[in-house]
Amino acid sequence: MTARGLRPALLTTWLIAALAGCAGTDSSAEPVEPTTVLATESSSPSPTGATATAPAEHRIDVQVAGGQVTGDTGRVTVPVGERVDLTVTSDAADEVHVHGYDLTFPLSPGEPGGVSFAATIPGVFEVELHDAGTVLLSLQVQ
Repeated sequence: MTARGLRPALLTTWLIAALAGCAGTDSSAEPVEPTTVLATESSSPSPTGATATAPAEHRIDVQVAGGQVTGDTGRVTVPVGERVDLTVTSDAADEVHVHGYDLTFPLSPGEPGGVSFAATIPGVFEVELHDAGTVLLSLQVQ
């Protein structure tokens, strides 16, 4: 990358860091709009004919049976800007809550439930079964 191309990249990085401030589970943060539409192609043509690269996607799959959590558990690290596709399957009805992003989705026994969203808020956020109070994983966005 040339010095001329580096300046906008550094300015963008600085601007994002300045606007993000301290990340955490700040309840005053703007809610993130979830989407269930996933990018199926790595790039798409722009009106000028150039190709734009779609954000990378990080799949997280968790299973809960008999109160035991398996799959992608512990601390899961995702780069800022990457798309997260979270799927949870449980043997009991509950609701999944992604702290910090203020996202929730219901779970029906034996049926996968999920949400897809852009990981735009840096920090570490718990993902839990709301009714059971069971922590499924910690999402670290950096």
